[in-house]
Amino acid sequence: MPNDNIRSIYRKIISDDFPDEIEIRFGDQSLFYKKRTWMIKDPTSGEFVQRGLRYGENPDQKAALYELAKGELALGDTKFISAGMGLVSSIKEEDLIQAGKHPGKINLTDIDSALNILRYLTKKPAVVIVKHNNPCGVAYGNSLAEAYHRANMADRVAAFGGCAVFSRPMDKETAELVSQNYLEVVVAPEFEDKTVELLSQRKDLRIIRIKGISEIEKYAQKRFIDFKSLIDGGLIIQESSLNKIRTPEDFKPATVIHNSKEYKIKRSPSPEEYEDMLFGWAVEQGITSNSVIFVKDGVTVGIGTGEQDRVGCVQIAIFKAYTKYADALCFERYAIPYNDLKLMVKKGQKDKQILEEIDRETQENKGGLIGSCMISDGFFPFRDSVDVAAEHGIKAIVQPGGSIRDYEVIEACNEYNITMVFTGQRAFKH
Repeated sequence: MPNDNIRSIYRKIISDDFPDEIEIRFGDQSLFYKKRTWMIKDPTSGEFVQRGLRYGENPDQKAALYELAKGELALGDTKFISAGMGLVSSIKEEDLIQAGKHPGKINLTDIDSALNILRYLTKKPAVVIVKHNNPCGVAYGNSLAEAYHRANMADRVAAFGGCAVFSRPMDKETAELVSQNYLEVVVAPEFEDKTVELLSQRKDLRIIRIKGISEIEKYAQKRFIDFKSLIDGGLIIQESSLNKIRTPEDFKPATVIHNSKEYKIKRSPSPEEYEDMLFGWAVEQGITSNSVIFVKDGVTVGIGTGEQDRVGCVQIAIFKAYTKYADALCFERYAIPYNDLKLMVKKGQKDKQILEEIDRETQENKGGLIGSCMISDGFFPFRDSVDVAAEHGIKAIVQPGGSIRDYEVIEACNEYNITMVFTGQRAFKH
């Protein structure tokens, strides 16, 4: 059948023509990379072959994974990450506990995106669920199982088919929760007894061990060389970004002078707000700009990403918060996705009052946004983002600062009794 032929392209493994080794010279310094391959069972021939990545971003793109094997690079005052610190690039055959559909580029870059956030979230068990290099849900928990449940329910719809990365060894309670959902990839520093047995009930699931996650905090202040290839074959090279905001003291007061008048935030953040501010700014390190997110009690509530205008991103994040809140209510009470319930009500298969009850509660609780913290990766060019967010109960804001209208933003915050801090650094990610 034609559809069967189309589906088969996603299961094929294509060989690549990239060299086994690469040397990149920076003047008189060199970095040496070695291609990572694994012995796998080819789904077409059924024979075991040595292969690298399944394919690139799409099934018709050849791709290869390289690990930094030798070399130390120092440019100016910056010492970059050195050989021997591999995470995704050092996954060995024994770490592919279950290959499922052999991993491709997107699977590994999703893992890497999650690790970019997790390296700043080490104080408690944490889980990051990623799809297309952006988080669906991120959460702390008192246990790993609680962190996973919170991250999953933050956006259960987007998490479907995603990549979940865990900051602690996978335990049985967490594995039981994970096994109830459909994920493409599960990654942890280790898998405790009985967990693989539970997870492997889904045969296509990629179960990957990355032991270095147990020491992920040591990557928090390590820079790497970030390459961007251009359509003309050229390169842009930059240092990777680092999160400079690790404690409440690292934030800067939201205070500016405009026309010889001082404008400053009247209300200081509470300890709980500072916790969410730090959590949210850590999550922002792994989100495509322009982005605005909302967090509350150590979990993402709404994520707006990749937008061209700031206030539009705020509006999208709020819309998503409401829709995800309604879906979570519906699923927890009736084990039915919200959109399925709407369709069933339309067809007369469910009582309309059930849907109205969920909608009413979602509106009353403003999509779970009441008391949340709004995090922006760039400054607010106008006060409109604050005005929009205030309608939904936002109580705290984190942003870089630096707009010529910072004074207007501060005035808006004070009108709504919203506290705000500046980071003094931007968190764009393209």
